[in-house]
Amino acid sequence: MHFSLKLKALENTDSDIGLCGWILVLFSILLTLLTLPLSIWMCIKIVKEYERAIIFRLGRILRGGAKGPGLFFILPCTDSFINVDMRTITFDIPPQEVLTKDSVTVSVDGVVYYRVQNATLAVANITNADAATRLLAQTTLRNVLGTKNLAEILSDREEIAHSMQSTLDDATDDWGIKVERVEIKDVKLPLQLQRAMAAEAEATREARAKVIAAEGEMNASRALKEASLVIAESPSALQLRYLQTLNTIAAEKNSTIIFPLPIDMMQSFMKN
Repeated sequence: MHFSLKLKALENTDSDIGLCGWILVLFSILLTLLTLPLSIWMCIKIVKEYERAIIFRLGRILRGGAKGPGLFFILPCTDSFINVDMRTITFDIPPQEVLTKDSVTVSVDGVVYYRVQNATLAVANITNADAATRLLAQTTLRNVLGTKNLAEILSDREEIAHSMQSTLDDATDDWGIKVERVEIKDVKLPLQLQRAMAAEAEATREARAKVIAAEGEMNASRALKEASLVIAESPSALQLRYLQTLNTIAAEKNSTIIFPLPIDMMQSFMKN
């Protein structure tokens, strides 16, 4: 509602040029007619498909707002115009040194995509919409990241980018700017913090490996216990195991051959 009222007020300002203004406009029209056809080349202007023209008559925005694309006419003595590019513009946010919520200093940069949504507001309400949007993006990045801790910055980039996009879009609404997308490009950590995080990750991996190895040994001991119980129930199973081991050693083409002897035979020799 506020946006539409402001736009209508800007587009209806040509009706307030006063009596002297209308006299100058009529004089300009008369001069144009008297100098035809030479003056026609000064009156006809062309804007491209991606551009819009804001016409000022005696310093006031002409009724109807932005003109284009295509041909439009101006009065050579009283009118002037400004071309506004309506295409999407991208720019990089320079790396910003940010102090996070948990007191860690990080360097963060990003990229912003925006376009001019209303050419009239972009010309009438701000001196340089592009420069203002760039500066606002830098301050918004620092303000948003200052409320996050390091873990959130590293894991919730999409949420941070969406929050920045909403904040920028609301702030630039009166300038006729539409912020379409914001992306966080890179988060650079201090070298000491990188080493500390790498050491922590390595210690975590080593602890996990030790736990896995201990679990494997526990499972293997249980399996050996079950195997010993099975072999104890059948003495011939131990002899078959001896033969299987001999077969395995022979398959590896080793020069040493181990021939198992039955334990009962050894016990008889020991008694004698």
